[in-house]
This record gives sequence, C-alpha cells and structure tokens, in this order.
Amino acid sequence: MPVVDVNPDELRELTGHDEKSDDELIDDLFGLGLEFEGRTEEGDLQLEFAPDRLDRLSVEGVARSLRYQYGDDRGVYVPNTNDADWTIEVDESVPDERPYVTGAVIRGVDLDEDALDSLIQLQEKLHATMGRKRAKGAIGIHDLTMLKGRAATEEGQTELGNSITYRGVDPDGDRFVPLDADSEMTPAEVLRSHPTGETYAPLVEEYDRYPAIYDDIGLFSFPPVINGRRTEVSTDSRDLFVELTGTDQWTIDRMCNIICYALDARGAKVEEVEVEYPDRTLVRPDLEVIEKTVTHDRIESMLGVDLSAERVIDLLERSGLDAEPTEVGDDEVAYDVEVPPYRVDVLHPLDIVDDVGRAYGFNDLEPRYPDVGTVGGRHDRSKLEDAAREVLVGLGFEDLLNFHMISEGENFDRMGLDRPGDDGSGNRGDVLGAAEPATILEPYSEDYTMLRTWALPSLLMVLENNTHRAYPQDLAEIGLVARVDEEENTGVAEHRSVAGVLARHDASYEDAKARLQAVARNFDVDLETPATDHPTFIDGRAAEVVIEGEPVGVIGEVHPEVLVEHDLELPVAAFEFRLNALE
Repeated sequence: MPVVDVNPDELRELTGHDEKSDDELIDDLFGLGLEFEGRTEEGDLQLEFAPDRLDRLSVEGVARSLRYQYGDDRGVYVPNTNDADWTIEVDESVPDERPYVTGAVIRGVDLDEDALDSLIQLQEKLHATMGRKRAKGAIGIHDLTMLKGRAATEEGQTELGNSITYRGVDPDGDRFVPLDADSEMTPAEVLRSHPTGETYAPLVEEYDRYPAIYDDIGLFSFPPVINGRRTEVSTDSRDLFVELTGTDQWTIDRMCNIICYALDARGAKVEEVEVEYPDRTLVRPDLEVIEKTVTHDRIESMLGVDLSAERVIDLLERSGLDAEPTEVGDDEVAYDVEVPPYRVDVLHPLDIVDDVGRAYGFNDLEPRYPDVGTVGGRHDRSKLEDAAREVLVGLGFEDLLNFHMISEGENFDRMGLDRPGDDGSGNRGDVLGAAEPATILEPYSEDYTMLRTWALPSLLMVLENNTHRAYPQDLAEIGLVARVDEEENTGVAEHRSVAGVLARHDASYEDAKARLQAVARNFDVDLETPATDHPTFIDGRAAEVVIEGEPVGVIGEVHPEVLVEHDLELPVAAFEFRLNALE
C-alpha cells in the first residue's frame, strides 16, 4: 500500500480548518480510508491508503478530499485553463516502444520548500504506482523560464508561440548536463555513469534510439531516466512546464491531471499545450468529465440503508461528483453521475456506490441480520485447511499468509521455469508451477502482474527477505494458486496449495519427505514419491508427490542457481501439493 508523508500544518492550511488538532485530522482521514501509520522525524503524518485513489498521493489531494468530507466543497470541480501557447511536436524518430507524450504549462505557482517537497513526492509516488516505476509513464517537471521554444512559424505549424520536440536520439548523440551532475554527458554515458541513469537503464538500454525532448537550445530531458540540470525546478520557479512520456496515452494523461489539480490547489493557473503527432493533434491536459450511471436500488441494496433521491445526490456531491436523477425501466430511479478527470479509480457503478457509502459513513451503517432462513457453518474446505495448518504448525513450521498476486519474474524466471510460450528447454506444462498464468491487463505495479501458479515462489521470497534472521527457518503456507483453464466458466482454475520450505545448514530431501510423510499419516492417505525432474530442484534430488495414486505435487532440494538468485547461502528443501489431496 502507498504511504504518503503529509505535513499536518499544511493540511490545516489547505483545508481551511486551523482549529483541527492532529488527532482530529487523523480520525477524519480514517473516515476517508487513510490509515495513520506513524510520524516521520520531522513530525509529518504517514498515511497509508488503497492504491486506487492516486489523487491522494499529495497533501493537496488529501486536503481536497477532506474539504468535500467537511462539506466545504461540493460537486465536480474542473480548473479553468488558458489557451495553449506551447506545442509539443512528436517527431517520427520517437522510439516505437515509448511513443506517447502529454503535458501542461503551469503559471504563477508559489513553490516554498513544503510545496516543492510535496510536488516531488507526488511525482515519485505516481512513478511508483500508476507509472509502474516509470516503465509505463514518466514525469518531467521543468522551470519554464529556462526553456527557449522554437517559434512556430514554419509551414504546416499552428500559430502558437513556442514549440518543443519529442524525438529519438542516438545513444552517443547529443550531450546535456543531467540533474546532479556538473558535466555534459551523452544519453549512453548517463546510463553507464550516472546513479539515476544506472537505476533506470533497463527501461531504455535495448532501444536503438532513446527518447529525448528538445527546445531551441538543445536536449533538456531524457525520459524516462532524468531531466537536464538547465531546467531544474527550485523554490524560485513560478512557471512550470510539465511533460509526461510513456507507453499508454490514457495513463500519462491521467497522471498529468493529478499533477495539474495539485498545483491548481496551490493557486497556480493551468495552461493548455497542443501535442502534435504526425497524424493528429491533441489539446492537453485532458480535463474531460466522464459519466457513469447507477440505479437507486443498487445503491440501497449494496449499502443496506434507505435513502431518498435528494440524500443520494447530496452524498454524491460531497464526494466531489455531480448527479442528475433519471427514470429507467418501470419507474426505477437512476443517476447520471459526472466524475472529475483526476478520479482514475472510477471504472464501474460500484465505485460510485462506494463513494456514497464513504460519504454516508461506513461506521454509521447499522449491522443487521440478513433476511435468510439458513444457518451459517464452516465449509468443508475450510475445515480441511485448518486441520492441515494445525498439522504443519505441529511439525515445527511457521504459518504464513502471502499475497496471491506476484510477477512473472518471481513466479517463473527466478524459479528456473520458462514463461508461457517460451521455446527451448521443454520444462513447460508438465511440471508444477509451469501452467499458463492469469495475468492482469492493466496492473498498477510491475511487482503484481499475475495470480501465482504455485506457492513456493512466495516462500522463497520470504526467505530472501529474512536472511538477517536466525536459522533454521521452517516456513509453510496454505494458499490460493491459479492457472488459465478454458474449460472453467471463468476461464481460470483455482485451488488451494500446501507448500513448505526448510532452510538450514543440513536441509535435505529426506528432511522434507519426513515431514510430508507425517502429514500423510495424520490424514490417513497413501503417499508415494517417485523420482522426477523439475528445473527448480536438483537433478536426482527431486520427486513427484503422489497421494492415493494421483500426482499432486513435487518435493526436493532447491537448485543452487535458484538459491543464488534469492541470495540464499544455506540449502533449502521444499515441497508443494494440492490441499484437496488430503480429503
């Protein structure tokens, strides 16, 4: 979950509620879903929140939400914008891997130290979340007075006053002075010799030409790696040029909106920019209001409360939305809801219902028994899971609960498995963990891009993070795994998997098998372990787990290459099998 540092004094100033104590602010923020995690050394509040509300990645966004909660602001707010004076020309030489650009001009911003720190934090938090560590979208913020735009007077250009160019550059082409450097470098030298360049080199180093942004003086931005020192923003900056490049136009446009709203809250004026692609022209920022429709019945049934239409509209306006009631079907009331352009989280009518519930106050909802005539009870699978967990703990394992989502690199590459569709080794499909994964089309983070196909990668990741702790470390988990299966109604087959690892100086196949045999005895099932090959395990030290005649898993000693990949210096023995094999 993202954690944002917020200065409580700034929060009071931006909300206009100087009378609020820190404790009162913390309580109010909790009502918005922002949890207090502690304080920084400087006394700032550390707030954790769900990663869908990216507009709250800065103190300005948090203050905006509080003003709506307090009733000081109502309905959709869209900043007024000045007409474009600047153009971003997109040259055909731009790398195909990163073809999109957007931007805005910000006029008259007052950047004191706190405001500048907030802007930098917002930039980096957007990079880490929606920008997927700059892979999908990267932000450059520049001092506009240090840019010299080429006059837009050539044939085919508009009548705008200034123009900059987004284009490709040879790795050893034009030179510039990057931030935190004192001498000129080529883009290739930045990737080799600059600390920031080394960090983000994997994003562009395979490109034939690198992304670059030029003004009339020359190269001033090398996205997504680093900006030039010439246009560095300081507390003396009053006019800013915001540019974003990436692999998806929608993503960078929404990131730009969030920045524009944050700076608008500081009293700045947003000015449009024209983006001229070879085949079209866009006016940015894209501050278009989107519309969703939700029925009154759905709101009441989801929240379990009776609300008048007037009350629903009031709650929507206190959520920063606008709504108009309309009749649908047989006298059923629905609401056409307008959503502001900074709300990247509203994708479905249920998101609107969530806003209504949040404005109403989830703590004010009265619990009631469901209107059904059945009595609840434990599911058989849940009973089996608890029984297996109790046996594992009795055998000395520490029980874990890991995320069900993971990345392809963790699930496959670091475990010695080929990814789906790879050619070569032939270790696909017929070994545990090698199934086709259910992937996320638009993940917010590159660390969580798919549902894991087996549980052992999660346990190895825990061992990797626990190298500073004492050994032995015996860890186990019973958790969800999934794979693509076209025969399922959902297209995805899910099951519970039992996994365990033994990390110690004398860990061996025999140790893991002894514990597996103990589990089988406790559930009175027949266990066989015929030899097998699996790329995650050492040849000759791995076996298939066969329970009641059915192959259900694998057991063995983890391969040294996998251990090295996870920075582990001790042997690890491991096993994994399907939970339902113990029924």
